[in-house]
Formats: sequence, C-alpha cells, structure tokens
Amino acid sequence: MGVYTRLVRPILFRADAENMHTAAIRAAEALSASEMACRAVSAFCSLTRPRLECSVAGLKFRNPLGLAAGYDKNGRGVPLLAALGFGHIEIGSVSADPSEGNPKPRLWRLPGDRGLIVNYGLPNDGADVVAERLARSRAPVPAGVNIVNTNRGAQGWPSDEDAIIADYIRSMRRLDAHAAYLMLNLSCPNTPDGRAFISDARRVRLLLEAVRDAAPSKPVFLKVAPFANTRSLEAFLEQVDASRLIRGFGINLAPGTPGLLNLRTPRLSAAPGAVAGAPCRDLMDRAAAEVYRRMDRKRYSLFFNDTASSEIYTLRLHDALPT
Repeated sequence: MGVYTRLVRPILFRADAENMHTAAIRAAEALSASEMACRAVSAFCSLTRPRLECSVAGLKFRNPLGLAAGYDKNGRGVPLLAALGFGHIEIGSVSADPSEGNPKPRLWRLPGDRGLIVNYGLPNDGADVVAERLARSRAPVPAGVNIVNTNRGAQGWPSDEDAIIADYIRSMRRLDAHAAYLMLNLSCPNTPDGRAFISDARRVRLLLEAVRDAAPSKPVFLKVAPFANTRSLEAFLEQVDASRLIRGFGINLAPGTPGLLNLRTPRLSAAPGAVAGAPCRDLMDRAAAEVYRRMDRKRYSLFFNDTASSEIYTLRLHDALPT
C-alpha cells in the first residue's frame, strides 16, 4: 500500500475519475471471462474464516463485507469482483429502461478529504440487458440487484407515482430470476424523483402493495437515505411493518454537501451531487444507528455503507456478526 499511495495513486489521480472507473470495470469484465484469472485472484485475495460466515434472509454470506451498488452498475465484472473476497456483490442501480444518467462531468475526487462528489444520475443499460448478462454470469457469492426508477433526464416526461411504481415493478419482475436478492432504491440523491420518494408515506405504501402483488421469489430490501427527523423514520417503518414482505434496509447517501470540505477550486465548489466517503462518516453513522435502534431487529437486517467509502456494504446484524 505504501508503493501504491506514494507512486501509483498520484499518477492515476491525474486521469479523469469517471474514465478510471470505466477502465476498472472493463478490466474486471475482461478478467471475469477467464476462470483461471478469477481463481488466481481469489487465491491471493480471499480470506475464509468460519466465524465470519453469516445468514441473511436465507442467503449464506462467507463474510459480512460486500460491494455495494454504484461500482459495477451493469453486472459486467461480477466473477472477478467476487474473487477479491467480498461476501456479496450488489449490481446497479438498474432501471426498467436504459438511462444515460446526468450530463458529464459527474464524478470528482476530494483527495484532501478522502471523498468523492458523485452525480452519476443512475446511468445503466436497463433491466433487460442486465438480466441477460447476469444469466450468463458465474457468481460465486450472492449477487443482488439494486433497482431504481428510470432517470429520463431533465427534459423527460414527468413521472407520476403510478409511472414510478410501474417502473420499479417491471424491473423487479425482469431481474427476480437472476438476482440473489432485490434492493429497491427509494432514495437516489442525484435525481428529483429519487430524493422525494421516501418522504411520502402514501407512495411507500402503494409501492409495497405493488411489490406484494408481483410476488417476488427473492428477498426484498429497501434502500433509504437518512431521514429528516424521527417522526419521518417512524412513519416509514410503520408502512413497512404492515407489509410483512421487506427483509431489511440499506442506507444511502444524503443529498447535498457536508460542511468543512476542502473545496479549493471554484469547479469543485460548484459541482452538483452527493458527497461520498469520509466526509459523510458521522452522518451515515448516525443514520444507520437511528434505523437500527428503531427497526424490529428480529425481523430486519441492515446493509450499511462503510463509513470511509460509498461502495462498501457492511451487514450490521445483531445475531449474525461474530463477537
């Protein structure tokens, strides 16, 4: 890590952040086609300890650390990424129709703060393409899919609640057969519909009724942003408790920019999007603790983004994590 930090990273950081992300996914996709390459990476990177194994909603995880949605948005490199030692991989976010996402540039590094400004806006190939890709993939660990409403851009047709819900359900039905679990993302900070969905308890109830009617065969989780206040959280949990379907929650980034960032240039100061990484540590910790404190821990599990990264999930389970 010392060589990487002193020599390699400064060179990589001279390149555009999104271009490097794209290059990394292309490399993972190419290596995923080789079983020999995946075995070699797994032999070097994987760490197996029986005490780290856990079970969530009937799924077996070799460890509680997984790769969250946002890194491999389209399921291109699942075998290679799993070989790195993760206990699970989450693909996405994936929408019913393909989306270009937000205009570029949309990803900026904050090296002084160990963070990123993320404004991707959910670019993805669409549920049909991702489903076909996952059907051909050899996933050695549970591979879930994060599902979201299609981002049709600022000039797209307005999405009423029926259209939003129908979009979720179409994706869910298409991906259900190929996913270990489904994570319905109700809170993308970088699209207008995503920011507002969970703030409306009626919308949540209608979505859960539609999910029930669709009868998914895989466990379903909900990804939510930090709630504005305790009353909003309790109203949300009341709707979810009544459904008897949801198995747990993921915690998403909050929209906006935390204070005390080292935004040294006007370009970064004006950059839209949500801040990921170390700058949002305290907010994410408080949000996860509040959900964990108030949810029924005998019924729900919590997928929590690691405090230093927007892309790492830690399963916080009162009865599954080793002591």
